[in-house]
Amino acid sequence: MSGKTKVAGLIFVCLFWIFISLRPAAAQGGYVTISVSDPGTIQGVVKWTGTVPKIPKLPITKNEQVCDPQNTKTRDLERLLIGPDGAVENTVVYLKNVSEGKAMAIPDQRWHLDQKNCRYVPHILIVPVGSALQIESSDPILHTVHMSGAASNNIPFPFQGQYIPAMMREPGVVNLKCNAGHVWMNAEVIVVKNPYVAVTDEQGRFKISDVPPGDYEIEAWHEGWRIISEESVLDVSSQVEVKRPIYSSPETWDKKVTVKGGQTSTVDFALSER
Repeated sequence: MSGKTKVAGLIFVCLFWIFISLRPAAAQGGYVTISVSDPGTIQGVVKWTGTVPKIPKLPITKNEQVCDPQNTKTRDLERLLIGPDGAVENTVVYLKNVSEGKAMAIPDQRWHLDQKNCRYVPHILIVPVGSALQIESSDPILHTVHMSGAASNNIPFPFQGQYIPAMMREPGVVNLKCNAGHVWMNAEVIVVKNPYVAVTDEQGRFKISDVPPGDYEIEAWHEGWRIISEESVLDVSSQVEVKRPIYSSPETWDKKVTVKGGQTSTVDFALSER
């Protein structure tokens, strides 16, 4: 083999690996971004039916000046938020088995987590797979973000205004809790492979736009609201064991929907105890 042939071969190999490394993460994850012609929209409302479960509040037992500025003494776990008309907030609605469509476009506020007054804000987060969950702390006390599920981590935040990104490498659900004794703190991160996902607002409404025409399965996912047991964990700041709730598994409801170009399809969900 001549020297020129060897050089040409090396250039080809180098260009090949550069091409591979520059491919969009979405394509590597099984989702391909395309130009969607004549897209449709899916919208709807999620409401509760039947008896509303009674979910206990937990006492605020630590750092009351920061965690309880309104002196309420207790904290709502935010696991099931139902409005006066039955609207269910914080339900995740998404299309299943989507292989191609619009570019990833998750609202910034959904993948930026703040620890404020010993609450996770927002309670439900959506992060594209291969991207970083942006975490900060507005509190002048120690928090430790404990992650389990699709990502495992334990990130301390000893300083107010501290900012740390956490990479989400696998799709799925990541549970967030605090290991610094604030046992009521909890949130969920949904790591997604495509952008066809929405979180219901205070009126229970959701909207998924720029959907390629076709037939889909759409799912409503709720994190689960019952406390089924407790676990003993070490408060890393006081070095004392505390009891922290263990919650029931998520609940899902599935429907089929046909999306037509330039039209809006309506899909409503009714959630209830099972």
